[in-house]
Amino acid sequence: MLCSGSIQIPIRDRVAAGQALVPLLSDYRCRSDAIVLALPRGGVPVAYEVATALELPLDLMLVRKLGVPAHRELAMGAIASGGVRVVNRDVVSMHGIDDATLDVEVARESLELQRREQAYRGMRPAPDLRERVVILVDDGLATGATMLAAVRAARQQGAARIVVAVPVGPDDTVAELQEEADEVICPFQPEWFTAIGRWYVDFCQVMDQTVIDLLQRAWRLEQQRQG
Repeated sequence: MLCSGSIQIPIRDRVAAGQALVPLLSDYRCRSDAIVLALPRGGVPVAYEVATALELPLDLMLVRKLGVPAHRELAMGAIASGGVRVVNRDVVSMHGIDDATLDVEVARESLELQRREQAYRGMRPAPDLRERVVILVDDGLATGATMLAAVRAARQQGAARIVVAVPVGPDDTVAELQEEADEVICPFQPEWFTAIGRWYVDFCQVMDQTVIDLLQRAWRLEQQRQG
């Protein structure tokens, strides 16, 4: 087992990943202007640990990867709430993807974005990000397309400061995000990356019900703090 700063590799699971990020985000503990936004689904268990330990509100930044049709796990871009679209032109060119194919993928993922919005949040309104410190949390970075879309969406919604917090990601992706976010926290940046799941012992799929349960639990804790 490798120890890299505050995190042990391989990471036990997403709960351990969130707990490892907490001390690196201690400056934001109990700040009235800060909020933790998870990228669902995998980022939610990580963000729940961060938000509860730091006594911050938890919500979602809904983002969908645009997968290459023949290689769904490879991102050619991403979309986020508010109409934000990020396209990785290198991947698009390499795989010969035309605008029509890209538009079909955007339309398909937009429907899923809407479904998740309704399923996860229900009638609860999206948080107001104006003049707030937004901490964006996921279970790791690969190409960075989804996180980049999240950063731009938060910026578009008026965030005063944007912090990206992930346990693992390639150094070149981290460098790209540092150009757009105000701060990027990523304690483990392997030279040879391949895939996020490689660095976890347990990287099982996070289901919708888990997302809903953790959000509801976090929202109840928030009400208790405010009461």
